[in-house]
Amino acid sequence: MPAETRSYPSTSGPADYMRIRTLSGALSAPLSDADATAQSMEDASPAKWHLAHTSWFFETFVLRDHVPRYRPFDERYHFLFNSYYEAEGDRHARPRRGLLTRPSLPEVLAYRAHVDAAIGEALPTFSQRAKELLVLGLHHEQQHQELLLTDILHLFAQNPLEAALWRAPSAMPAPMPAPTQWIGGREGRARIGHEGQDFAFDCEGPAYDVLLSPHALAHRPVTNGEWLEFMNDGGYLEPRHWLSDGWAWVQRERINAPLYWKAGGQDGWTSFGHDGRHPVNPAAPVTHISFYEADAFASWAGARLPTEAEWESAAQGIDPVGGNQLDRAGAVRPRACEEPSALSQMFGDVWEWTGCAYRPYPGFKPADGAVGEYNGKFMSGQFVLKGGSCATPRGHMRASYRNFFYPHQRWQFTGLRLAKDL
Repeated sequence: MPAETRSYPSTSGPADYMRIRTLSGALSAPLSDADATAQSMEDASPAKWHLAHTSWFFETFVLRDHVPRYRPFDERYHFLFNSYYEAEGDRHARPRRGLLTRPSLPEVLAYRAHVDAAIGEALPTFSQRAKELLVLGLHHEQQHQELLLTDILHLFAQNPLEAALWRAPSAMPAPMPAPTQWIGGREGRARIGHEGQDFAFDCEGPAYDVLLSPHALAHRPVTNGEWLEFMNDGGYLEPRHWLSDGWAWVQRERINAPLYWKAGGQDGWTSFGHDGRHPVNPAAPVTHISFYEADAFASWAGARLPTEAEWESAAQGIDPVGGNQLDRAGAVRPRACEEPSALSQMFGDVWEWTGCAYRPYPGFKPADGAVGEYNGKFMSGQFVLKGGSCATPRGHMRASYRNFFYPHQRWQFTGLRLAKDL
């Protein structure tokens, strides 16, 4: 997921800081120290590490570098909670984060409180650069809020008890959405990428012109019900729809359904979420699928994945604050589409795979200093996703936002929207 940038708003108030930091605490509040310490796989990090690393970011790049006479909470934490910043020296190996039984969760929360108090005290004296880094740190923390949720979900799914972290939200059964409607996309020259003074990560720019051929996008993401049709038609058994790497992955990992799905019993297929295991909702967008699966489904459906430019040009006139996104602690799940024909669910519910590799835009230059390490050096072998999910904090998303993952990864809330040539 992208993390650093060179374009910032001019100010950031203490209310934004405390609002975002408080949400991280609320998301982790139901966890025991054991819950917050365990690491379920190399791609995931313990909740305790997310809480500490985001504090490390503020302590390192804001307090240490811009507040005279600041004293670190614990000098040892610089090694423990650095992530990928080579310029900041050695760090604890990512696959071994789950072995950090100490510091305890209460000690990590004390670390957060120490950093918050220091930020609050120094904020009135911040230079412009310190304010810019504070804003960057808040967007960085919002990314880790989503990762914290998805990493907790993956951890809890490994436990045969399949305990619920939160109660399922009360909701009326959603009717099946309307059949796919095709919405014609912009043709000819279009401009994508971020420009202006609002916040954006460095990989979102510079803005540039692209040429779009006639095409259309599905009005909504693919649903669980449609995915079941794919499965019932032998989608995971028929190699002709799969990329070679994808088919090798399906066979090697014995993939036969989206992640967290389970067959059996009178409920048929069920899926596991933060609210426990429930029957698959055929009306909701399918999620926890890899790029390989999304591409295979598109081939089976006689369509394709949208390009990044097609998706972004279609989303430019849509409010990115709308949709099913994260507002508070509690169970998160994609919701069914309620719009019968308009281009809908572009923001929230599920991240949508595009068919485009995560590569730099023409003229891209990483941010200066250590905070410029995160995006550019990962522009290899990954694919772009757009639009955010039900676990993305509201206000964090925009049309130019570029998420990216490797084609086999699917523990995030990842889905797809079909596209076709006209």
